[in-house]
Amino acid sequence: MSNTTIDSDLQEKLSKYGLSFEEYELMKLQLGKDSGKGSGKEPNQVEWAVYSALWSEHCSYKSSKVHLKKFACQKDEKTDLFDEGAGVVDLGQGEKITFKMESHNHPSFIEPFQGAATGVGGILRDIFSMGARPIGLANYLCFGDPKADRMSDLVDGVVRGLTHYGNCVGVPTLQGQTHFHEKYNGNILVNAFALGLIAKPEKLMTSIPQKSGLDILYAGAKTGRDGVHGASMASQSFDDDGPAQKTTVQIGDPYYEKCLIEACLEVMNAGLIHAVQDMGAAGVTSSSFEMAAKSGFGLDIHLDKVPLRDQTMGPEEILLSESQERMLFMVEPENVKAIQKIFAKWDLDAEVLGTVTDHQKVRLFFKNELLSEIDPHKLTEEAPAYNRPFDAFETKAFDKSSEFGSTKKLDEVYSQLPAVSRKWIYDQFDQRVGASTEKDCRFSIGVQRLPSGRSVGIALGCDPSLTDACPVWGSRLTYLVPSFSLAIKGFKTLALTDCLNFGNPQKTKVMGQFASSVDQLASLSHGFGTPVISGNVSLYNETDNENVPPTPAVGLVGLKSDQTHSIPEDCFQKSGDQVYLMSLDLCRYDYELKTGQAQVTKLTDGSVTYDIKALKLFSQFCLENSIHWSSSQVVEKLGLEYALSQSARKSRLSLKWSEEFKDQNVENKTKLKLGFMQILVSVKQQNLKSFTDAFEQFKKDHLEDESLKHLSLIQLGEVHESDEYVSLTGESYNATELTKKHETSWRKHFERLE
Repeated sequence: MSNTTIDSDLQEKLSKYGLSFEEYELMKLQLGKDSGKGSGKEPNQVEWAVYSALWSEHCSYKSSKVHLKKFACQKDEKTDLFDEGAGVVDLGQGEKITFKMESHNHPSFIEPFQGAATGVGGILRDIFSMGARPIGLANYLCFGDPKADRMSDLVDGVVRGLTHYGNCVGVPTLQGQTHFHEKYNGNILVNAFALGLIAKPEKLMTSIPQKSGLDILYAGAKTGRDGVHGASMASQSFDDDGPAQKTTVQIGDPYYEKCLIEACLEVMNAGLIHAVQDMGAAGVTSSSFEMAAKSGFGLDIHLDKVPLRDQTMGPEEILLSESQERMLFMVEPENVKAIQKIFAKWDLDAEVLGTVTDHQKVRLFFKNELLSEIDPHKLTEEAPAYNRPFDAFETKAFDKSSEFGSTKKLDEVYSQLPAVSRKWIYDQFDQRVGASTEKDCRFSIGVQRLPSGRSVGIALGCDPSLTDACPVWGSRLTYLVPSFSLAIKGFKTLALTDCLNFGNPQKTKVMGQFASSVDQLASLSHGFGTPVISGNVSLYNETDNENVPPTPAVGLVGLKSDQTHSIPEDCFQKSGDQVYLMSLDLCRYDYELKTGQAQVTKLTDGSVTYDIKALKLFSQFCLENSIHWSSSQVVEKLGLEYALSQSARKSRLSLKWSEEFKDQNVENKTKLKLGFMQILVSVKQQNLKSFTDAFEQFKKDHLEDESLKHLSLIQLGEVHESDEYVSLTGESYNATELTKKHETSWRKHFERLE
């Protein structure tokens, strides 16, 4: 129906609440059936608010859920509770881990400090709502050109927000990635990851009440006006007024969150809680309606019982406020006083809002007046779902090299933004609070020691430049790089979470990028046996009709049970170690640097078989043979030469190229470009024969596998003591000078962040 046939009052409401005319008609029909009016019932103000929140893209996933069904998220003996705030993996020995990744893109663009800070707070609540103590944080950030309008302020605010909240709560930040490109000028991306641990006798919690008669208990900080309509805002594209929408951004207090963590874990482990869900997007609305829909019971909620910071707030504002540090409990009535006593000790509210009922409706009251009575399934299971049209993407080769100038010299590369150190960011994070961190942000994966003595590893993956150039190959590398990063350090990947950041889904190109990414991630998660146990979709990352590049990010978690062998380091370790490159050349791609940004300019593909089973076999080989390596790293975006120089620079040891490799210089120049999966390792002399024999046997065992025919092992040379790194083409670079350039060059890009 065209907008010209809609009266101005209705058009204003549709715009305010972010619903289409067709969704309005469906809302009327549902309300009519509930009230016995088959022809439809006009929604009142509270019903507009509830439907607006729960049918927003942010809450309902209406454009994405048809594709998300492809993910391998079924329950098995190791994973459970996919319908909860975060997924859970049982590690045995009385230990479970829970983890999730979420976006806070729109709020962080509007108000960077609070947007990023509350992103950390929200992801932490997803974790401890499961009964888990948070033990690790990570983040994936995408910013625009440093010289773009507001960009220095955005970078500064986001990093300070992440730092402030995580450090004050006392959870170590173990990993992070930061990407810069002008295509993020209008929409930055802020993705937060959290990991939690449940160790006996701690209890795994659920959000699904199992019976009626329970009291509904509001617990945590008081409710204010901050974040009202935040879910709707996060489901829309920006225009020139986007950054002015500050009232839709939540305001967090990490000290309240720390108290909330301790209070929640205390009442959970005392067995006082029947069910729990955090108040995230859409606050009281989403938590209550989702708990009701999942359980099959109804709820009677008295909104005037909600503890308020501002007593003048009305029902709509109370329902939609996204004030932070709040939880919703379902509890036995006889446990209320005990819970209130514990929460009072932590200076937090705990107030009864109502009751779990048998009538299968959510009834909302304000000062004893019934405002609305809605079947929660209408707002969840029967929410709109769109199978939007999309453009299919193929893995075609391309060459755009002529469009860009190429930077060849390493010392020039080191001063470019994609190559400079992110130390100036991660040094602001507390990475070792809690005294269980084994590997922090300086390492390629984050590692935490568990009470059992085993280690759990975190690796993030995303390659927006390659995904923008080719959604298929880019999405494959998004999964495979962190998966192999864990394997080469001796960690078996258990499961993953995702954060899928895309533009406007109503554009067929964007929807095609999304569908391609989901297809590839789903295939790999199935093929590698790593279920997607939690995740998030962020759409409408668009400003003034300009969409961000497709940016699917993943967080993978792995377990290292064998502590008899140390974790291979990222850089050379000892003079005399032999340096090898394992390369699986299913495709090759080149990055060029232009104005400090990395962009894929060439992709060669289509001549070989892409076989996930073969990739899994190669990953298993890496896992089993990591015991032979003193160092290992996945060669990433800027190629082998850069990876070798990094290893030499960090270790103050260098590479003496083998004469055989140097003699084949012309032939091997291509080896300095990026192959599909390249692993750089250094091997101790005493382990050399075991490793090379194992590789030859692996190749022999898989002679018939088309993909593994492209797997090669190349001896590059030997580690030796030197402060000079000499490239294959003969240039010499001083390690101290490279380090200085690596760690200080960010200043020329961000002159205002001194």
